[in-house]
Amino acid sequence: MSALSIELRHLPEEGLHREGKLPVAVLDLSSDDPVRPISPVIYSLDIQKDEDELVAIGTVSADFELECGRCCQRFPFRLEIPDFVLEVPIENEAMIDLTEPLREDILLSLPSYPRCEDGNITPRKCPAEGKFEPENTPSIEAPPPSKAGTWDALDQLN
Repeated sequence: MSALSIELRHLPEEGLHREGKLPVAVLDLSSDDPVRPISPVIYSLDIQKDEDELVAIGTVSADFELECGRCCQRFPFRLEIPDFVLEVPIENEAMIDLTEPLREDILLSLPSYPRCEDGNITPRKCPAEGKFEPENTPSIEAPPPSKAGTWDALDQLN
């Protein structure tokens, strides 16, 4: 049973408030992954039952080490979700664990193509910035409009 397991029969009508930290292991990321958690997940959630859903509203944050998509170097990144909302359907269950849906939402909130400039703990410029841009960028112009129409070209086939 995790800290975010909610027993529905003991859930007060007005809901409840949960604050705490979840260990890094909850994120279930391997050491080979380009995303590495470097701090526990910190949460502060108000949890209520809303008809056929369990709704959690609050804040969630965690620190990660991301790999830059341009230079492949790692940089620190703080994920903060100040308006976090989680809705989990209630399907005749006595207990609902919010840990897995919380984990999914955190991972989906991370940048899909992180760059060094995204680092909000220790900002820095990417060492590979400008390295892969062509020196002479050719201008792309539209071909001049043809005076002959499409039908004229087809008529010449006869």
